[in-house]
Amino acid sequence: MASRKAATKSKAAAKRTQRGSSNVFSMFEQSQIQEFKEAFSCIDQDRDGIIKKADLKETYAQLGKLNVNDDELEEMLKEGKGPINFTVFLTLFGEKLNGTDPEDIILNAFKLFDPNGTGAVNKDEFKRLLMTQADKFTAEEVEQAFSVAPIDVAGNIDYKSLCYIITHGDEKEES
Repeated sequence: MASRKAATKSKAAAKRTQRGSSNVFSMFEQSQIQEFKEAFSCIDQDRDGIIKKADLKETYAQLGKLNVNDDELEEMLKEGKGPINFTVFLTLFGEKLNGTDPEDIILNAFKLFDPNGTGAVNKDEFKRLLMTQADKFTAEEVEQAFSVAPIDVAGNIDYKSLCYIITHGDEKEES
């Protein structure tokens, strides 16, 4: 029984991983993915499928920059939040090219609407702001956004969780 449960969990995890990676692949056309693959191959100097500090250092050397700082390279690698395989590489470019702000930037924007620091904003007030300020949302766009937003029974949006969903995807969509 325990092995059946473990097999089911690992199948579910594999499916989530597959869906998570398929989302990033759907952000680009096939020709773009091929170009990213070629770029990844150029950077992955030892051809092990993971970009490491030595790979970056060698790539910079080939481009004529010999005095690249190890700290700079470490900062680049930290953006991947783990080993940088092709899917992570593509995700990093997807975030840069598609304008997803980092989580802390989005959190800081929400904090402007939460002067008491509760971690929540009122759904109705937020809807009013979305529909009347700057790039005005339509009612349909607001409902679509709220469909994934964690809203409690009092009508408050947990914006910390919403920021995570915006930057990492919705767990409900992947299960």
